[in-house]
Amino acid sequence: AWLGFTFNWGVLLGYAATGARPDLAVGLLYAAGIAWTLGYDTIYALQDRRDDPAAGIRSTARLFAGRVGPAVGLFYAASAAAMELALVLAAPPFPAMALAQAGVIAFALHLAWQVFSLREADERRALRLFRSNRDAGLILFGCWFVAALLPIGGTL
Repeated sequence: AWLGFTFNWGVLLGYAATGARPDLAVGLLYAAGIAWTLGYDTIYALQDRRDDPAAGIRSTARLFAGRVGPAVGLFYAASAAAMELALVLAAPPFPAMALAQAGVIAFALHLAWQVFSLREADERRALRLFRSNRDAGLILFGCWFVAALLPIGGTL
């Protein structure tokens, strides 16, 4: 959880740098990042489950043992839902909204693929799925970046 809070702090800092007042959309985007981080870090932690008890580490992979797939699915669903709601609240004009929503859908589909591909005992697969979050982020960033560049893109 701490990883999620710290890795996604940039959402709040970036928004604050604009001089705008905080709003619910920014809070939801921050929460979406935390939920996404909880999901991919749980996948990453599958590689260390055998060593974690000796080191005193209480990972989410250990916490959800036997139910990692559904737990990651819940984190990822919360992330995609919070992103979509943040986008709706930000209300960029069409066609920026359509492109940004396409990004959220593609992001969510990529995360769903990860959940359905996950096998708790397969550490190599866990590493591949963890690394594929780079692609999930690039998908979302690419769509949102292009949407923000549109002449009537507004602020995303």
